[in-house]
Amino acid sequence: MKKIGITLLTAIFGGAVAIGGYKLIENNNTDKTSIEDRQKVYFANNPMSVSSAGDVDFVQAAAAVTPAVVHIETTYGGGSSKSQGGGSNGDPFEDMFRDWFGGPRNTQRAPAMASGSGVIVSDDGYIVTNNHVVEDATKIEVILPDKRSFQAKVIGRDPNTDLALIKVTASHLPVVKLGNSDDVQVGEWVLAVGYPLTLNTTVTAGIVSAKGRSIGIIDQPSQEDYYNRRQTPKVSSAIESFIQTDAAINRGNSGGALVNTRGELIGINAAIASQTGYYAGYGFAIPVNLAKKIMDDFIKFGAVRRGYLGVSYPGPTTEDQFFKEKGINPGSVKGVYVTGVQPGSAAAAAGLKEGDIITSINGAALSSSSEFAEKIARQRPGDKVQLAYTRDGKSHNATATLKGEETLKAAVNNKSAEELYNALGASFAPVSGVQKQRYKINSGVVVADVRDGGLFSNFGIEKGTIITGINDKPINKVDDIDAALSAGRNNMIRITGISTDGSRIMMSFPMVQ
Repeated sequence: MKKIGITLLTAIFGGAVAIGGYKLIENNNTDKTSIEDRQKVYFANNPMSVSSAGDVDFVQAAAAVTPAVVHIETTYGGGSSKSQGGGSNGDPFEDMFRDWFGGPRNTQRAPAMASGSGVIVSDDGYIVTNNHVVEDATKIEVILPDKRSFQAKVIGRDPNTDLALIKVTASHLPVVKLGNSDDVQVGEWVLAVGYPLTLNTTVTAGIVSAKGRSIGIIDQPSQEDYYNRRQTPKVSSAIESFIQTDAAINRGNSGGALVNTRGELIGINAAIASQTGYYAGYGFAIPVNLAKKIMDDFIKFGAVRRGYLGVSYPGPTTEDQFFKEKGINPGSVKGVYVTGVQPGSAAAAAGLKEGDIITSINGAALSSSSEFAEKIARQRPGDKVQLAYTRDGKSHNATATLKGEETLKAAVNNKSAEELYNALGASFAPVSGVQKQRYKINSGVVVADVRDGGLFSNFGIEKGTIITGINDKPINKVDDIDAALSAGRNNMIRITGISTDGSRIMMSFPMVQ
């Protein structure tokens, strides 16, 4: 009997060790499980029953989504206070571009509090929201619709996409199912869910009115930046390919859900187009397919890993001017017009050249440069992409293996200041004291001439424009330009100045994509 008892005890102990070891391995593996895999497990045990895509009865979709859209309240310490965007500080430029309905902005008059929305994407507490909702926050409180409250920690933030992933310590939370933003159609019914204007959970309905929108709102400077009152914000490679909707969203909706009638998440609400800071008919959401990649990067690597193709092209706001100057009919360009190829890049290795028109990536036809940028931003270094392009009217195909940012940075940094200077395609003259006084600037040079084929020509910077800064460096004389160009970061050249009509400008030229 004693032997039997010892044998039984040994078996139990061995089994416990085996189970414990399995659980340890399971937990370690789960730590880096992708959001989509977490969702597969969740929805296998919690199947959804909502209406079909064509059904305009939103009741089931709203019921499925609202329990997992949360209110985020943030607190800020230090000398700079924040607000929840509840009113104007007298700067209409900032009202339009910086008050992202809930995101913080700098002011000394408002309390150090802000609020926004977030979407639970895994039952163990991962929540996706906007970067501007949680940026610089010293405390993040997440409040569920059932009034439960949790303290959250930031897993990762990406200013270039305005996305952030935060996490609360909890289990068995409700989850919003991830959809496929590539399948979204213009005219499709959608719901926006969030916490606008300090209200409780609010659901509004509308349609998708456009896709691939770039509105130049990510990382825009405030009016103070333009007047050199404080350091210009850092350069970034902003990715904007928004889903545009007329579902009503307001301040506080930032980070909330845009879902289809099946209750699937197709976008993260991020911005509105408004002169007042309130709903005026157009809202913009970050496509969920981009958000999936960013979230998984945070979980697996702790930071965003972005692959680069190595081409430059006109931005959405400068395409028409570029084609006009080149004598090209815009209607003839069915894709993305390549204005330059970075030596040693993936594009160069694949045989792409200046003047090529990239018509599709991985079999998906391209209708805009913003759409192209978003599809590249979903890739990581080492990923292979299939490209179709036209050259001299003939179709070609190529496979490109994307490279990392550090590789391209090294290539850019190896360029001499003279090469970068020549790439601008412009000559300069000192700005006069009268102009400095008139525009209230402390630095600047005047663009004396613009050469066809240079960056200034491609991006519509005209003769007579005043350049006050390049790459965060004030430009007081022509000799300052060389050093400022060498200070470029993130493969971008950033120009601040005053246009010929007296308006303030900021442009970031992508050296490569």
